[in-house]
Amino acid sequence: MKAKIILNPYANRWGAKAKIAAVEAACTAISLTYDLTITDKPGDGIQIAQDAAQAGYDSIIAAGGDGTISEVVNGLIRAHPDGPTAPLGIIPIGSANDFAKMVHVPLDLNAAVQVIASGQTRQIDAGEIRLSDRVHYFINNSAVAMEPMITLEHIKISRISGELRYYVALLKGIIKLKAWQMQIGWSGGGYDGPSYLLSVCNSPRTGGFMMAPGALVDDGQFDFVFAPKVTKVKVVAILSRLLKGVHVYHPQVTFDRTDHLTIKSEPGTPIHADGEIIGTAETAVSYQVLPRKVTLLTP
Repeated sequence: MKAKIILNPYANRWGAKAKIAAVEAACTAISLTYDLTITDKPGDGIQIAQDAAQAGYDSIIAAGGDGTISEVVNGLIRAHPDGPTAPLGIIPIGSANDFAKMVHVPLDLNAAVQVIASGQTRQIDAGEIRLSDRVHYFINNSAVAMEPMITLEHIKISRISGELRYYVALLKGIIKLKAWQMQIGWSGGGYDGPSYLLSVCNSPRTGGFMMAPGALVDDGQFDFVFAPKVTKVKVVAILSRLLKGVHVYHPQVTFDRTDHLTIKSEPGTPIHADGEIIGTAETAVSYQVLPRKVTLLTP
């Protein structure tokens, strides 16, 4: 088996760069035949993965965090738009490693490489996002409105690091929060009115939080969490419940499953896919599940 390893050195705040030698040593120790490519900038992994899949590599490995995995997934789907992807492997050397944890890829480097070498696979779902000018894919989670707005605030903060940086961004986001007027449709339901939060989940965990408890990556459904405009006090109450994973029981929160969603927003909404901002003012967004699209190397 010949693998293409796509390593993002910036993952885990450049922590992945320090693990390049360890990744190579782990692969060599089990006689894995591989080519290693190190990305130079955000987005590089998409084209590298697409080229590798079209070149016939037996597996394409994302070495990094959730953003790296997402880039590789985008490349794999672009290479095989009409069928299952080439096998995706994960070497989880990012910060949160949410997706790896949810699909039980070991965080230990040597154990993760052993999973790749075993060649065992399963088929899991992916999500398709249609924007006004392009199509993008995600594997773990995507959101519009408040969640990506807080991500944008997080990006702006440079003098604070660690968890404190996130909480400062959260506070700034709550202070600045204004509702988006949205028309939202999903199978069996819909909403038209001022909105604060809409998170579309393929797996349970994102950003270190269990956004969609019970979500499954292979059930052909999104689990989504929606909250309309409420008072700032209720926003804080919902977010405090999120820390405990019980926000879905708040009376103002809709928690449901669907294979598609459509969104119209005024003003345009920010949007992220697997934690990466892919738009800042989107007026029309649609989501569609791609059942069993991704071939995942699995324990």
